[in-house]
Formats: sequence, C-alpha cells, structure tokens
Amino acid sequence: MSTQPSPQSTATYDVVVLGAGIAGLTAAATAVESGLTVAVLEKTDSFGGSSAMSGGFFAFSGTPEQEAEGIQDTAEAFRDDLVRLGGGHADPALIETYLEHQDDTYAWLKEHGVVFGAVEVSSGQSHARSHLSPIKDVLAELARTVVEHGGVILTGHRATELVTDGGGNVTGVRAVGPQGPTQFAGRGGVIIASGGFSRGEDLLRVFAPEQLAGIPYGGLGNTGDGLKMAWKLGAGLADMSFISGTFGSHPETGIEFHELLTANYMGAIIVNTAGRRFVDESLSYKTLGAACLAQPDGLGFEVFDASVRARSHPGVPLNDIGFLEDLGHVYTADTLEGLAAAAGIGAAGLIETVAAYNRAVAGEEPDAFGRTGLVNGTGDLVPVLQAPFYAYPAKTLMTSTYCGLTITPEARVKDVDGRVIEGLFAVGEVTGGFHGAAYMTGTSLGKGAVFGRIAARAIAAALIPVS
Repeated sequence: MSTQPSPQSTATYDVVVLGAGIAGLTAAATAVESGLTVAVLEKTDSFGGSSAMSGGFFAFSGTPEQEAEGIQDTAEAFRDDLVRLGGGHADPALIETYLEHQDDTYAWLKEHGVVFGAVEVSSGQSHARSHLSPIKDVLAELARTVVEHGGVILTGHRATELVTDGGGNVTGVRAVGPQGPTQFAGRGGVIIASGGFSRGEDLLRVFAPEQLAGIPYGGLGNTGDGLKMAWKLGAGLADMSFISGTFGSHPETGIEFHELLTANYMGAIIVNTAGRRFVDESLSYKTLGAACLAQPDGLGFEVFDASVRARSHPGVPLNDIGFLEDLGHVYTADTLEGLAAAAGIGAAGLIETVAAYNRAVAGEEPDAFGRTGLVNGTGDLVPVLQAPFYAYPAKTLMTSTYCGLTITPEARVKDVDGRVIEGLFAVGEVTGGFHGAAYMTGTSLGKGAVFGRIAARAIAAALIPVS
C-alpha cells in the first residue's frame, strides 16, 4: 500500500506497529490522526488477520443501539459480567480501563463511519451488548485512514526481533520483507498487535496441548511471533492456562468464512454422539469448547426444535440457522428417532436426554447440569417439543488464544517482575490479563480498539509537546 524502504536500510518512524488487525489498525489510525509518523508491518499479504475472520461483534454498554431496543445495560453490569467470567484471574485495572474508554472508542468508530446493526446477547453476557459491525469494511476504513494521513502499511513484512538500546529500552524492530531485511526504528516505541497463536503449534504444545485436537482457525499469521519476541526480552505472561477453543463450528469449517452457531444460547441443548448432554449449555463457548474436546471424536450436536429454529436471525453471525441449512450442515426430521438416524446420534440416549431435559424445564426435577437460563443464567429455558427437530454437528474451533503479554492500563508491556519494558506496547489478542478464565463475545474486537487507541495516545503524549 506504499513505497517500501530499500533492503537492509533503517527506516525511522514515530511508532512502528506489528500487525494489521483491529488492534494494530486502530492504534495506527489514532497515531496518524495525532500527527505521528507510522509504519504498520503485516506478516501476511493482506491486512485484517483474525479480525477479518471474526463475527464482527464489539462489546459496548449503554449505547443508543441498546436504548433503541429497550436494552437497559450499564457499565456496572458489564463490569460484573467481566469479573465473574474472569474467575478472579482478570486484572481489575484492565477491566476498568476498558469501561472508562468504551464510550470514547465507540464514538471514534462511529466517526469513522462504522454502523452497528443487530445487538445480540451471547457468551458471558447478562444483557445484549454484542454490536454487529461489517468488520471487513471497518478494517478497510481504518487502513484508508492510516494511508491518507501519511502512514504506511507494509504487507509481507515479518518482524523477527525487537531492537533495544544499551539500557534495555525497545527502540525498533528487525523485519524481513519482499526486498530483504530492513530495520524499523520507532522514536516513540513499538506496538505489538500481532494477534494470538491459534496456528502456533509450538506454543500450543507448550501451553495447551489438548487444544491441538480442535479445528485450527484464526489469521494465517497467528503463530505467536510478537509474543515470542517480547518473551525473549523478559516480558511477563498471563492467562496461559485458560487457552480454549470455541464450541460451535461444523467439522468441515475452513478459512473461507466464520461458521459458528450458538443455537444453545437460543434454547438448544448439546449432546454427544451417544445422545447424552455433557455440560451446562449457557456457559461461555470457550468453556463449552473444552468440554466438547473430551467427548467421543471431539463432537457435539446442538439439538433444538421448531421454536428455537424460529429464533434464527438471518445475516447475523452465530445465530443464522437458515444460512447453515442452505449449506446442508443442519439435520432435520419430524421425530427425535428420525433426527438421531439422520445425524448419527444414539437414538435411545437422545430420547431419554430430551425427556429428562423437558422435565427439568417444566420444574419437575433439577437440571442434571445446573442449567438455569439460555445465556449466562439469563433467559427462560424452552423444552425440546415442537416438531420438526434439528441437529447441528459442531466441534471446537481454535479461533483465538486470549492470553499473552502482561500490560499496564496504558498498554505498556511489563516484564516478569512487573516492571515496564520502556518503548514496548502490546494491544489486542497478544495480551493477557483482561479476560482471565473465560471470554465474553465482542470483547476481543472491543479491547483491540480500546487499547489500540490508548497505546497510540500514550506515545503521542510523550512525543508531542503540550502547547
């Protein structure tokens, strides 16, 4: 997208950003709008990364879109959900920073033409706060902003090593591009926005070997390069023990599009090949992902009836059942016996499971897995009664790792002793500490944008004198 530096030269900018997903592009766009010179180094041949492959949801509370739909969400409710999901492991300072800056980030995105469509309730939420965006258009607009303000986005440039001065401060990065090695100096620092390591088999073997059984997904460049470069300098790590794939993707899911169905949050139950439930279906789909990996063939089926099918939201990721029917990925039959035969589920187990679940919904007995709501304990449960019946086969998709470098609320990277590594910032999925034990839908894109802006503004404040 720009003229590239000559081979083996040193190109100097105010800030160097590693990665061109939502976090990197937000940081770069904020930086150029602040008057800084910026270079974005993207490992792959196109920008977007995992962000472009996502469902496009941003998590915000107290928005006009929520108000228009009568959703009475608050920052306090948002905080409570994040703290509960984190299980005592999330950094409260990072959660507070997100909440303090969500309104500003929301407004900034709207100023850049982002139009939020449906507002959905999904994993980990007590209120509908997942704001749907046309994510590829959002990324394209941010990239255009960077270039129009004089920034450069260099695709096909793989960062290989962080550069430091004699005191351990980060001053730049070495990279390899189409024309060979180049060194990029950052007067204000380097922002790592290189994503997670959902495709980094070496790191997964170390931190979460069981997740290698999931379907690999995420950006093709998400192999953990940025994390390893900072780790080499002594950066701290957080949330590494909570890596889990996401439940809900068809076994044939590929990189072409983000196929993920969460019919369980609309009322479906989840059973294994024997027709038996194995988890509370209202939990975070990261928790469901871990549970599914332990099942025979790592396979689960979202089973539901006509009443849940009627709740399908055409065009909305995670909830568009009709789209998956058109792909031939949803089994249907007029009886549970017929559904079991069509989908390859144990008929006796399915019939017994559905009968027990329906009794629990009717209040005749406790639910075997303690399910009390559709999502996060909220929403009224519905029985599986109304023909026709449906089954969607799903596995665990390794979309993202949601763990990594420890950071301050200003997105400065901390070392293993908690000291700041001067000149080094990290934003987005490469960071740890925000989610803790589990993930809420929309907070990945959300934190990428929130902390991307924070990091850029911190660098601008240091470089640009106050008049």
